[in-house]
Amino acid sequence: MTSTDPAGASPPAWAVQHTLCLPSEDAARQAASELAALGHRLVAVRAHDHFRSDPSSFWYGKPSLDPELTGWWQVFSLAVHTGHERRALEPFLRSERIRIAGLARSHGGFHQGCAEGHATTLQQVFSRGGLVHKHPTAEVAPPTPLPTDPAPPGRGPRWTGLAPGGPDGGPEDVVRAVVAVAERMYGSAEDAPDSVGWLLEEDFAFGEPYETTGAFLGDLADAVAHQGTCTDDTVEAVPFLAGLAGDGGLPARVRVIVLCDLLRLSATGPSLAASAADRIAALGGAWQEPAAVRMTRRAIGRALPGLLARWGEESDAVRFTLAALAAAVSEDIPAGLVAAASGPPAGAAALAASTPADAPTALPATAPAGAAAGLATTAPAGAPATHATKAPVGAPTALAPHLADRLNELPAPAGSPRADTLALISALLDDDETRLATALHRLTSWRPALAERTATPHAAPRQVALAVLPDLVREDVGPALHP
Repeated sequence: MTSTDPAGASPPAWAVQHTLCLPSEDAARQAASELAALGHRLVAVRAHDHFRSDPSSFWYGKPSLDPELTGWWQVFSLAVHTGHERRALEPFLRSERIRIAGLARSHGGFHQGCAEGHATTLQQVFSRGGLVHKHPTAEVAPPTPLPTDPAPPGRGPRWTGLAPGGPDGGPEDVVRAVVAVAERMYGSAEDAPDSVGWLLEEDFAFGEPYETTGAFLGDLADAVAHQGTCTDDTVEAVPFLAGLAGDGGLPARVRVIVLCDLLRLSATGPSLAASAADRIAALGGAWQEPAAVRMTRRAIGRALPGLLARWGEESDAVRFTLAALAAAVSEDIPAGLVAAASGPPAGAAALAASTPADAPTALPATAPAGAAAGLATTAPAGAPATHATKAPVGAPTALAPHLADRLNELPAPAGSPRADTLALISALLDDDETRLATALHRLTSWRPALAERTATPHAAPRQVALAVLPDLVREDVGPALHP
């Protein structure tokens, strides 16, 4: 598709500005020359944070926003593409992003990002400071024919048992049910975590009613993790979210949405690590997971056995989402709960009786009262064994047999996206690198956007798999959640 204009006029030229970070001026200039040779119209080379030394800049004298890159250099380049609409260009632009990220890696750096827009606009605002290459008519021409994305395979059978009705006659019913769980767990706003207490305040009780269930659940998710960012408040709210996910009084589709929220929170760390893999490698460091992100995932791991205990009572859609959540936190289940989570259903039921999903805490009975606070830090030398909360390395394998047969019971025709997602979940549970690579390759064949994550040699396959898993699950169950 080159144009939708009935008069046959070509679409406006499109441009992409790429930013590369390189460890030295020489490396930056070499990369700049290669970009110019590829047909980039404008290429500039500047020291990182150069605006901080410019008296006319707003940033003059201010602290660096990224002190790790002190002494590094940046390359800014503008690539122009003509003759096609933006949507049609996506497969080609994706391949260009992959190629330029590889170029940055070859010079010891990383691709820091890009911005897109109409070529006329981006060319006008492109900063000429440090300009080293200027070719006013240069273009990066897409190949002919223009590459296209493959059509995804047909979806699996529609999930059943999630349609509105019954107790979910409207958002008011869902709000009342959620507030009832909060009252049962905390009693009052004063005793609830900040991210939950607003549900128990008078202002909320007598405020404007929600028009949709989705709007309410969206506000709840944002209160727990504002814009998806895990904080100490998120950690404290995990038991409440688990309580909602395991409460049979809530409609199944609402619990699936809450489970999807838990899944996305549990995958935050791997997703961040996969996205920053090239940068981490270029800086010669190791991934340092934020404490709140790590503690959130571990809190979800503590709640998982109680949620799995409800497997026999749940719909297939809930089971599918639960299996994904188990794969995401299988390495973070406390050692004392691994056996219960991976044991027979009867054992799981016994666990549920002693550790309800909505319990304010789910630490092992032998854990000291202050154990939760110790999750954020490395245990000091000589610390007692009770400080260890993470499952041993063999935990994924211990949990896998418990779910293997149950995964096979889910409706997932061979070759469907759901079957590919379940293959990924199974490989994660088994911690099987060979099957994980196979599953990712299969997913990339019909989900080409995943190629940007798998192209770098620095992102671990497990990180990539967990980063993409929440979207795979949400896309699968989404049509049934919002009929």
